[in-house]
Amino acid sequence: MNSLISTFRPALSLLVVLTAITGLAYPFFVTGVSQTVMPDQANGSLIKENGKVIGSNLIGQQFTDPAYLWGRPSATTPTTYNGQSSGGSNLGPTNPDLAKAVQDRITALQKVDPTNTTVVPIDLVTASASGLDPEISPAAAQYQAARIASLRHLPLPQVQGIIQAHTEGRQVGLFGEPRVNVLAVNMELDKVAPLAKPAAHS
Repeated sequence: MNSLISTFRPALSLLVVLTAITGLAYPFFVTGVSQTVMPDQANGSLIKENGKVIGSNLIGQQFTDPAYLWGRPSATTPTTYNGQSSGGSNLGPTNPDLAKAVQDRITALQKVDPTNTTVVPIDLVTASASGLDPEISPAAAQYQAARIASLRHLPLPQVQGIIQAHTEGRQVGLFGEPRVNVLAVNMELDKVAPLAKPAAHS
């Protein structure tokens, strides 16, 4: 019995020590540092308006009113932009269901902006791998500028300026592509030209 105890004692001691370090000390340390150094990111990069959380810089939202900037389609289930079900549609490029979904999105964009005859940017009609993209390309945002300007009775250059103001470049000038935060633009649009019935933020 003594030999058995002496055999297992080091293993049990190591288990207790490692549990204390990795299960308690390290999480508390990381949480403390993140809340001190970057509290906004640590808490989900939440966006607030009048003290109420209306979204996050990291997760997109569904906007269907043509007076708002539309984001990239989401294929998450059972609802769009579902953070608990991140993922794409998994439809291959030759799948007819994907072709139909893309065509339906093109039709929807043309229906709300029939005078716009330019090519629809691809990120407005294809869902991303995560289904949560909060941003679109500058081309996709500018494609919608004239429609938004008309519906909100704003000068086109003003809408284009708002989009430009919320356009971020490549990270450290090297990584990724320029992008426009959809919610940030829509919040700015509501400030300069409020609609009679503001959009509901999910």
